[in-house]
Amino acid sequence: MAITDNKTNLLELDPYDFTLQDVEEPNLFRNIFPYDMVPVIPFNHRRVPINMPDEIWISDTTFRDGQQSMPPYTVEQIVKLFKLLSKLGGKNGIIRQTEFFAYSKKDVAAIEKCMEEGLEFPEITTWIRAKKEDYELVRNIGVKETGVLMSCSDYHIFKKLHMTRKQALEHYIGIARDIIDTGLRPRCHLEDITRADFYGFVVPLTNALQDISRETGVPVKIRACDTMGYGIPHSGVALPRSVPGVVYGLQHYSKMPSQLLEWHGHNDFYKGVANASAAWLYGASSVNCSLLGIGERTGNVPLEAMVFEYAGFKGSFDGMEPCAITEIAEIFESDIGYKIPHNTPFVGKNFNVTRAGIHADGLMKDQEIYNIFDTEKFLGRPPLVSVSNTSGIAGIAYWINTYYKLSGSKKLEKNHPTVKKIKEWSDAEYASGRESIISDHELIALVEEYGLE
Repeated sequence: MAITDNKTNLLELDPYDFTLQDVEEPNLFRNIFPYDMVPVIPFNHRRVPINMPDEIWISDTTFRDGQQSMPPYTVEQIVKLFKLLSKLGGKNGIIRQTEFFAYSKKDVAAIEKCMEEGLEFPEITTWIRAKKEDYELVRNIGVKETGVLMSCSDYHIFKKLHMTRKQALEHYIGIARDIIDTGLRPRCHLEDITRADFYGFVVPLTNALQDISRETGVPVKIRACDTMGYGIPHSGVALPRSVPGVVYGLQHYSKMPSQLLEWHGHNDFYKGVANASAAWLYGASSVNCSLLGIGERTGNVPLEAMVFEYAGFKGSFDGMEPCAITEIAEIFESDIGYKIPHNTPFVGKNFNVTRAGIHADGLMKDQEIYNIFDTEKFLGRPPLVSVSNTSGIAGIAYWINTYYKLSGSKKLEKNHPTVKKIKEWSDAEYASGRESIISDHELIALVEEYGLE
């Protein structure tokens, strides 16, 4: 039957009502996931419309998924990061929620301490397995929403849970009802969705969960979890790996509203950020991230990346304070002892540092030539140069002017005597076999010796 879609104002065919396909043997999509070869990317050339929601936001999993690959954070460290998440997300709550484990006394203490801060955003939520004993842990903890694990691929249903699809669906529906009965909103984590039978299990499960939502009046969120990083952001890719296809399908066949649809991705194939961006573009309001991308295996979608992706899509930070990203990075390195790779975008020591003399010469003329944006304004970090055998005299001059904040008539040009002397000293160092860069301490000592006048 053809009906008019209220959003597109187009006459569209009423979508087919997909029912559970309770197969006897698991569908492991061996033509896509052969295991003795890298996963392949089949195209079916079906294109779905870009459909970015009016409102998009970020949710955080630093204290849940992020903790699975790190030594446990202390309660004090969690509170510091939580407060900075709130600062970063701004008064409009672009970082809308953050999720916690609730299994240990330390987990509960961290939740309580963060709640004591009285911050509106990010909202504190929890994460549990689809087990009754787990939701008993969170029913009286003070949160209003909990995530619940609902593995949806046959890899998990048959091989890990040892259930049939029908048994899994009935189990998940029962858990969702129990969570609602305890007074909480369920957020259903459809684990391994990019290896799941989308029409044979995912859509019927999502439809059943939406039936419960309509029946009870309680919003039931769906988190589409690209657990193994198999998602592909390109248009025309076949399910189950298509991010546009997954998001469009959940909206079109399960009538999922954007505000209840969330993407959770991993970075196993370097597509974490691209997949999260695609989820926004094709209709999910929320993308789930972790600070610095720290998480299981290769990590999650870096939250700081999506802050700038948001600004790129919207043309505004909408109240976010991106300089908090630099403060967060400093806590990870100084308090937590996490070593951020120097070339990590936005937070690495060298993300806006150049060693090439020709680049340094360009920076001296105009920062915009070789800096990605005003990094001093948005991250509190001006572009820098490292002085080495490739920096040239321009690199030395730029380092001095930046380090000593020299501008106008006080700015040193390439022909300044001090710049020339340091260049001569540098050339002699590398001529004698030096291979390392010249440290800031060495350069400071040389400037003090030769002077700035």
